[in-house]
Amino acid sequence: MTSPIEDTENNPLLKDFYFPPFDSIDAKHVRPGIRALLKKLECELEELERTVEPTWQKLVEPLERIEDRLSVVWGAVSHLKSVKDNPELRTAIEEVQPEKVAFELKLGQSKPLYNAFKAIRESSDWEGLSDARKRIVELQIKEAVLNGISLEDDKREEFNKIEQELAKLSQKFGENVLDATKKFEKLITNKKDIEGLPDSALGLAAQTALSKGHGNATAKDGPWIITLDAPSYMAVMQHAKNRSLREEVYLAYVNRACSGDLDNTTIIDQILKLRLEKAKLLGYSNYAEVSMATKMATIEKAEELLENLRGASWNPALQDMEDLKAFVTNQGSPEADNLNHWDISFWSERLRELKYEINEEELRPYFSLPKVMDGLFSLANKLFGVNVEPADGFAPVWNSDVQLYRVGDSSGCPIAFFYFDPYSRPSEKQGGAWMDEVVGRSRILSLDGSSVRLPVAHMVCNQMPPVGDKPSLMTFREVETVFHEFGHALQHMLTKQDEGLVAGIRKVEWDAVELPSQFMENWCYHRDTLMSIGKHYKTGECIPEDIYQKLLAARTFRAGSQSLRQLRFATVDLELHTKYVPGGSESIYDVERRVCEKTQVLPPLPQDKFLCSFSHIFAGGYAAGYYSYKWAEVLSADAFSAFEDAGLTDDKVWMLAVVKDLI
Repeated sequence: MTSPIEDTENNPLLKDFYFPPFDSIDAKHVRPGIRALLKKLECELEELERTVEPTWQKLVEPLERIEDRLSVVWGAVSHLKSVKDNPELRTAIEEVQPEKVAFELKLGQSKPLYNAFKAIRESSDWEGLSDARKRIVELQIKEAVLNGISLEDDKREEFNKIEQELAKLSQKFGENVLDATKKFEKLITNKKDIEGLPDSALGLAAQTALSKGHGNATAKDGPWIITLDAPSYMAVMQHAKNRSLREEVYLAYVNRACSGDLDNTTIIDQILKLRLEKAKLLGYSNYAEVSMATKMATIEKAEELLENLRGASWNPALQDMEDLKAFVTNQGSPEADNLNHWDISFWSERLRELKYEINEEELRPYFSLPKVMDGLFSLANKLFGVNVEPADGFAPVWNSDVQLYRVGDSSGCPIAFFYFDPYSRPSEKQGGAWMDEVVGRSRILSLDGSSVRLPVAHMVCNQMPPVGDKPSLMTFREVETVFHEFGHALQHMLTKQDEGLVAGIRKVEWDAVELPSQFMENWCYHRDTLMSIGKHYKTGECIPEDIYQKLLAARTFRAGSQSLRQLRFATVDLELHTKYVPGGSESIYDVERRVCEKTQVLPPLPQDKFLCSFSHIFAGGYAAGYYSYKWAEVLSADAFSAFEDAGLTDDKVWMLAVVKDLI
């Protein structure tokens, strides 16, 4: 008799769905669901290999169906792990991930499919194919080679073992970072110890304390709990007058996942060692060359860009530090003689407040999430002629805070959907902000057989949740983050490409993928846009003109220092994936400190183990690709300048073809 846990007939992962049944997928469904799916896809792959012909109908269309089904189902499970993590789900994914990776390798190393794609490339029909179809064929051939298809059997077996181990290590790295972040809690009962924190942060800290069983916690009287989650951590670093508290929280943050059972140091070395071995098997000198094989840049061009930017940023960053020291001295603070890392954000915020008469916390009431989203959607309408409206209840969600939106064209017809999960949930949700696809646009996978399947995305942030009876009141940086992620979502949702394998964000070069996101950030400083999102949550009053001008003036405050920070991350990433020799004379920390000599005015502390939480390159897709943020920043500035040249106040020019070309 089949147990409920093994019951595949009622398994939500095996149902045909457009919107994933996020409310009913549970850890118990993962093992039987994924295994049954993989078995079905294995049969489909075998049938495809047996009957394959070098035609679109006999090769690409069935391949898209196989790839898409795995992507959608595994994507739903992985997404839940990111936003609703629990031990049972982790264990289930850990068990079936090797089987999923093995199938992907079998698919990526299929000789019959590879030969069929090469036959299309070499056929007389090649020139008649659309650009999208040519791109699919060329990328499939290139990716097959990068998947080890050309390797001899023993080398390919070694390659596959490396891929399996890398998948396991990357997952473990991310779990360790989340667990280490959750592990730190600082209970504060004396109000003097938390002096300087704004009301919003005190409210959040008291709300956290309530959730941890301190039933009498209030924003005014405490107790308060500080965590390493971004809204809590940043509030302490920017506003806490208690220097010892800032020091404790800072050290906890830069030492996440670097000791005990959660230590990522060995995992990093193993990842770098295996990536180098993989590169050598494929005939490359280092892993960065493998990474660059599918990007716009070369190692040399990326390094050249980083060095040019570093040279331009260094002296301004030195001046930033001198200005800060002079300011702290003028304030009569004893910290002036020994400014440390946990002092920089605090005193920088005080200097910014004095220099520009801007208090970030006093701006929060003007940036409530509902009004920011209304303004963002109004901008999307002006730029792209689309209408965004709530679609609550239209599809299941994974948390009551998640909102579903429908995107429609000018005639009201739906063209896409997206989920938005805005708030920090440190007990179950990984930090940071991201966008990913749920399903992509596709002609082949049309739901009714006549139109196209519309794209669905999800946007995830980790901003300040509502506190008490107030809505989520955002910092300006949180506003920029929402615009950034919406830029990614727009690229996915507004595509008009019907070839599913290259629609939306699929197959976009990684160093171009940040272009739409950073392009959208620019609009946060556009006057009309800012006035549309900056409205007091109680009175509806627009943000005063003088404050807008101050925000504009403050945009370049400590720009040299901020630029160096990103250059540090990008440079250490490239160094570790080009020059670092695992097990050699230098440790990973030696490499980082060597990079920091040129990219950090204030040297890192000896105990700084930031690399152990650098999820972008060890648990994400940015390995030998973090430079993409700076690369795309240049592209996005060029794109935005086209609008500036056209005239940002003239609505008519906003609908020029150049707008469409950006998506």
